[in-house]
Amino acid sequence: MHRFAPLPSEQSGYGQHLTIVARAITSVSAHMANEIHPVRSAHGVHVACIMDGNGRWAKKRGLPRTAGHTAGEENLAEVVRQASERKVGWLTVFGFSTENWVRPKAEVRHILALHKQLFGRIEELNANNVRVQWIGRPFDEPGSKTPLYVQKAIRQAIADTASNTGMTLTVAFDYGSRAELARAVRKSKSEMFAVTKQSIEERLYLAQMPPVDVLVRTSGESRISNFLLWQINHAAVYFTQRPWPDFDAADLDAALALLDA
Repeated sequence: MHRFAPLPSEQSGYGQHLTIVARAITSVSAHMANEIHPVRSAHGVHVACIMDGNGRWAKKRGLPRTAGHTAGEENLAEVVRQASERKVGWLTVFGFSTENWVRPKAEVRHILALHKQLFGRIEELNANNVRVQWIGRPFDEPGSKTPLYVQKAIRQAIADTASNTGMTLTVAFDYGSRAELARAVRKSKSEMFAVTKQSIEERLYLAQMPPVDVLVRTSGESRISNFLLWQINHAAVYFTQRPWPDFDAADLDAALALLDA
């Protein structure tokens, strides 16, 4: 099942920087209003996934939430393979939000261990010619909570897959789009640049990331959840009732079919 939903409206109280960002987005959207189809860059189709429903998947089976996260991580490895086979250029997944640190400590520890495991799948990633990238709060910025062992795994995966020429897998870890945009605005202003579409895009966490063509959210939720708010400007949106551990090749094909609708 798929349907389109509006982006969440700006909430008050987020400060001057986010107000500037909102105005910039409004200006850019107006400038590009005549575009109908998702933008497909020279990098190939870009699919972004909000991997939701691990906990509900586990609860339905009488299992702890951690079992759902484990199943979700295992399925991500399969989705990476399927997307690579379909010549998807970029696959960006929402692994861990800046807001997820408030979850129970045992659950957070388990998710961190799974991310270390994910970034450690070097042999499998290289076999599929997949290059790894990461977006999120920089490790040296105030407020960063990413433990050193996860930082090391991220850096190692990026280095060990840098020469691969196939699909780019970008993992959003300790990520929040509002923080990303506010940071881009702050950097533009501190570097004495006017706040423009170009100045913002050049200062995003991963400036070379192409626009998203298809945004996928699993498990029946129809929210954007502070994910890639700038990059999904013209994306088609695919919502499915299936939880992430059950997301399969047929779901991926259905999402990609939106580009031909």
